[in-house]
Amino acid sequence: MRHICLGAALFLAVVLLSCTRKESVSDEHAHEESLQLTAYNNDLELFAEATPFIKGQTSEILAHFTHLKNFKPLEQGSVTARLIVGTEEEHQTVEQPIRPGIYRFSLNPGKEGSGKIIFDIRTEEGNSQITLSGITVFSNPQEARHEAAEAAVTSSSGVRFTKEQSWKVDFATEEVRREPFGAIIHTVGQIEPSPGDQRVITAQTSGIVQIGDNELIAGRSVSAGQALFTIDAGGMSDNNLSVRLAEVESEYERARAEYERKAQLAEDRIVSQSDLERARRAFSSAEAAYNHLQRNFRAGRQTVSSPISGFITNMLVRNGQFAEAGQTLLTVSQNKDLFVRADISPHHYESLLHVTSATLRIPGKERSFTLEELGGELLSYGKSVDMENPLIPVVFQIENRGGLLPGSFLDIYIQTQTSDEALTVANEAVVEEMGNYFVFVQLTPEYFEKRPVKIGKRNGIRTEISEGITEGERVVSKGALLVKLAQTAGALDAHSGHVH
Repeated sequence: MRHICLGAALFLAVVLLSCTRKESVSDEHAHEESLQLTAYNNDLELFAEATPFIKGQTSEILAHFTHLKNFKPLEQGSVTARLIVGTEEEHQTVEQPIRPGIYRFSLNPGKEGSGKIIFDIRTEEGNSQITLSGITVFSNPQEARHEAAEAAVTSSSGVRFTKEQSWKVDFATEEVRREPFGAIIHTVGQIEPSPGDQRVITAQTSGIVQIGDNELIAGRSVSAGQALFTIDAGGMSDNNLSVRLAEVESEYERARAEYERKAQLAEDRIVSQSDLERARRAFSSAEAAYNHLQRNFRAGRQTVSSPISGFITNMLVRNGQFAEAGQTLLTVSQNKDLFVRADISPHHYESLLHVTSATLRIPGKERSFTLEELGGELLSYGKSVDMENPLIPVVFQIENRGGLLPGSFLDIYIQTQTSDEALTVANEAVVEEMGNYFVFVQLTPEYFEKRPVKIGKRNGIRTEISEGITEGERVVSKGALLVKLAQTAGALDAHSGHVH
């Protein structure tokens, strides 16, 4: 199955490369001496390819704008490019992209020297600005092209992955950052329902179970107060329910008559208020008992209802089965609040005093959840062990925001507090090849270097990098496998990717 998925991904990468070549228009991309410029603000990534800036000559700028929140193209909005050198400014406004995410500008600088380009972006979501610093306007073409060639980014292990390709897939980059990264306790835990989130329904009388709904099975959704089935005690030789009904009804009628009689006498001050209050309380108690039996037990039957809204987790009786009074009939759970229980080795006991968070991952699935994402907390952990179970129980309480199922198992990475910091990247950024580990470091937003790294601890979401990258570099955090496949496809086809 793994080979099939890998083949499908390789086919996708090759198709994307082919599609990109077909979509590329030669005059929309710069020559080999083009400048490749990158800048960021809080919302957008800008990658621009431009012909060298020469005084008195028009420079073409092909600007790619990408949303950082999802790494998809900026599809709508007007952009103004302002080239500023000293006190002089050249500008142009483009109202719409020529293709999603791509804007083309033509600027004719009138003054040589050092300057900058400011892009003003106006969209329905708001306005923002990105600045490209370090722009140089040259006086002659030869010097400009020479400087552009010198600044060209190359790498013996470089991989071309164009913006058009990355916009079509699940792709992202991130800046390598140094952050606190303490010891990780890796264990396996099991999801359990929260006691306050589950109700056990028991038989209040003995009788025959009568289920009219054939779909009343485990997993069925029910609402609070919904009648589910009945327990019929009418045909039983020892029918205590019928006797109880008669007794309660008789007591109700007696208490009502007594209260009504004393209420009339109290008007003439024949009985005291304390006697009247006692009669009222007796009547209220008898009435409550009578209404309860009338509502749940009719004609010698108990109506079994759900006390909460949720779904049936266990159906423990079948149609026609005899049920004893007090027997468990079914359980109903809301599956909102859950417990996650894990057992860890006692030598981690001191680390449990400094737990800061945890990461939960369903085995076989890429998605992981942090304790904060699930609104969870460390509820408790054991303070002792015994001979039968020499492990420490650890219990987390979480909200079920990720479709988690009680009874299933999770990989748990318990994180502990530390003052030590480490360089970390997303787990998906790390690619393994025959026991060696690599990341794809961004040289430009369309050009990546495959770089070997040494990894350290992992917490289920992030991986410590002990060697190979430096703080501030950007790496591919989503889609690293597709970049790797693009490298393979590029080795087979020297003309794949952008035409520069």
